[in-house]
Amino acid sequence: MEKYVPDIYQKSIYTIDYDKLVNSGIKCLLIDLDNTLVPSNTIIVNDKLRKFINKLQKKFKIIIFSNAFNKRVKKIADELGVDYQAFACKPWAYGFNKIKRKYRYKEGEIAIIGDQLQTDVYGGNKAGIVTILVNPLSTGDAFFTKINRYIEKRKMNKLYRKGMFTKGRYYE
Repeated sequence: MEKYVPDIYQKSIYTIDYDKLVNSGIKCLLIDLDNTLVPSNTIIVNDKLRKFINKLQKKFKIIIFSNAFNKRVKKIADELGVDYQAFACKPWAYGFNKIKRKYRYKEGEIAIIGDQLQTDVYGGNKAGIVTILVNPLSTGDAFFTKINRYIEKRKMNKLYRKGMFTKGRYYE
């Protein structure tokens, strides 16, 4: 069950202590798209997000890392001026390893930020990178994500019973 426990749990991308990540050696942020950066039912990038990502780019290499299809991910990545990996196949190692090879990062230099235990946290932990869980931006999810949310709820309940993770109790 440890593979489902995030290293950091915060309310949103805006509440993470990024200076602490820099000081710990993180150079690259893989950021999930749907319900982490933008709600899953939109392709609109607001000014707040645009400014925030621009600020983060001064500290990190930013890569949108999503299981979504290329067209959706590319549109938002282009608007934000960041790289992307669409159809990342989270939680399998394929996408994570591709990023490591392409950009020549070591495990301790990458963190993933996402809203799902089942894909983002589990996949990142298996890949040996820092995992950061945030709350989803909206309750609207794609079909497969709804299935993952059901599994995730069961995992969260099990983690809670074991005293390993409590939803709503944020930590770094």
